Amino acid sequence: MIARRLYRLALWLVFPLIWLYLLKRSQKQPAYRNFWLERLGYYSLAMQQKFIQSNTSIKPIWLHAVSVGEMRASAPVIAALRQQYPTRSFLLTCMTPTGRETAQELFGDFATIVFLPYDYPSAIRRFLRTFKPQCGVVMETEIWPSLIHECADAGVPLVLANARLSEKSYLGYRKALCLIRPAMARWTQVLAQSPADAERLALLGAITPQVMGSVKFDNQPDEAQIELGQRWRAKFGARATVLLASSRDGEEAELLAQWSTLFPQNAPLLIIVPRHPQRFDVVASLIENSGLHLLRRSQWQDDSLVDADVLLGDSMGEMTAWFSCADITIMGGSLLPFGSQNFIEACAVGCPVLLGTHTYNFAAASEAAIAAGAAWQAPNLAELWPEIPRLLSDSSRQQQMRTAGKTFAQAHRGATDLLVKSLGIYL
Repeated sequence: MIARRLYRLALWLVFPLIWLYLLKRSQKQPAYRNFWLERLGYYSLAMQQKFIQSNTSIKPIWLHAVSVGEMRASAPVIAALRQQYPTRSFLLTCMTPTGRETAQELFGDFATIVFLPYDYPSAIRRFLRTFKPQCGVVMETEIWPSLIHECADAGVPLVLANARLSEKSYLGYRKALCLIRPAMARWTQVLAQSPADAERLALLGAITPQVMGSVKFDNQPDEAQIELGQRWRAKFGARATVLLASSRDGEEAELLAQWSTLFPQNAPLLIIVPRHPQRFDVVASLIENSGLHLLRRSQWQDDSLVDADVLLGDSMGEMTAWFSCADITIMGGSLLPFGSQNFIEACAVGCPVLLGTHTYNFAAASEAAIAAGAAWQAPNLAELWPEIPRLLSDSSRQQQMRTAGKTFAQAHRGATDLLVKSLGIYL
């Protein structure tokens, strides 16, 4: 109890800094200036009336996904729940403007989409009173003590699903164990991606966590996006294509510094798709400063040939198409210590994957993909770079990795079904 009181005090002490943070973020992403009251649990009258009209007597299913990746990963879960419970309404919450935009794009025609309040007890209570969810599902690993305690006190079942916890994150949470352990014990259910994740979650205080696998395997690639990628590929001519996917700050510079040395002549087309849209212009400047000819996706017409050294993917929602047009993918987030971004979709469409050293966010998946022959991991960056031309020159190995990737992705599906069955007792 003392730890919770100190936590609440700390939240109030940093209260002014939250709005300064949002203002700073809004300099690059103006959408951060919107819906501030929702972050304190206040929702517009129009939003409340819309929600009440669509939820007269049946309480909604609430699903929280913090940002873009988690929201997209939730798609098969939401689809399965809609099929299983067609009379239920859906409430989706997120924390970032891009997550909200993604939710609106994918689910806006049927779901209510709002920001989840910050972890102030009074704000969480206002949220629960407004929407009265039947149950809540928190995707990935979002541990907010006030949220967990307030849901338990209000009798709202709250499930932590698709949960992963790296050793690094576990050690971080251990520093505040007196705060985290009581909260972890109040999850209604905890469903982990792997046995190692379940073990670490149990050490934090979760009661009998179970293993469900990852719903990211259940996200079927969009056929229209695959066809788009194949049409793009035809516009690249005979050139090989290397994709740096979902790259993080510093990774583009590392690759660009090596590119001319790796390919002094007849270089393949390099495609760079940054993880965060606010970095598009920064990455464009990096490419131009490296002396390479840049073409931005936003300035490229699909029906024209690509005459450039580097194609910058400054668009949203086209990652499947990028994976589908590439000969190999270098997975962003794994080159520098960011823990890796999601490479499962690349495998699912049959694109060979090269991983850097840092894959702790996808530890189980990366081990399985490497064992299956769908991915290759470098022990360090110095050994990653020469692997790019080696793999490009070995068409037989590329084909083996394409086949292995599709088989690997297919073999690990089924987490969504387990999750929906687990939620049945609350619905």
